[in-house]
Amino acid sequence: MPELWNDLLDCLDLRPYPPDTDDPAVAVFEGSNQKLDYHRLFGGQILGQFLQAARLTCPSKGVKSMHALFAREGRADEPVRYEVTTQHDGRSFATVAVVARQSERVVATAAISLHCGEDGPEHQSVSTVPAVLPGEFRVHLDLLPWETRAAADLNATAAATPDFEFWMRTPEVDGELAQALTAYATDLNLIGTALRPLRGLSQLGNGTAFTSAVTSHSLWFHRPLRTDRWLFFRQHSPLLAHGRCFGRGDVLTEDGNLVASYAQEALLRIHP
Repeated sequence: MPELWNDLLDCLDLRPYPPDTDDPAVAVFEGSNQKLDYHRLFGGQILGQFLQAARLTCPSKGVKSMHALFAREGRADEPVRYEVTTQHDGRSFATVAVVARQSERVVATAAISLHCGEDGPEHQSVSTVPAVLPGEFRVHLDLLPWETRAAADLNATAAATPDFEFWMRTPEVDGELAQALTAYATDLNLIGTALRPLRGLSQLGNGTAFTSAVTSHSLWFHRPLRTDRWLFFRQHSPLLAHGRCFGRGDVLTEDGNLVASYAQEALLRIHP
């Protein structure tokens, strides 16, 4: 587990890469890939690297939203280049477009909006956050190299409601990585949540009982957050139809503050 954690941190440490244009609005970064026993790049890695590329391009602002489209599978044996075009960088807001490439292939694209934090009235309307689950509910959620706790089992094959909640807390880490690490975590188990009503299936059947691939992922950051403090993920999948599933979720702090929300659509073909 420590090796996977350090590997992820290395992947989020993007390197400047020479652009093939003289346009000052374009910046290029390169990111390493995780060393996983996985048949393609994990989408969470790309989401985290998208956010790091935007943050490096507009360091005076924080990301408020990201809308990503996944064009094709990424190859694990080639670094990913992130071509960032600044469309607007004002006093309060900035907007960038990012293209993730391997060779000449577009792997994914993202539209990212950034904002300088402002003071003002606050209001939220969300369900109460339960107490952090005790240690006996600690679970292993594949690809998350930090502590996670959940009452439900996403690997169970009994039919259940399309809901899943879990707690997570990373090792102590620089707060500037919080958005990228949160984005990484949101990509992991919405497909597994969508599968829960189907008796006899679980997320372990990917590639055998079903085929899945994320096609789009959106994420909104509402407040500053840290991942080395407990975060509560509450997610629900309202729809599985026409070979696609849709899910959404909220991220809340232990004291109940809504800090982020996310939504995802994915290909989900059940094998006959």
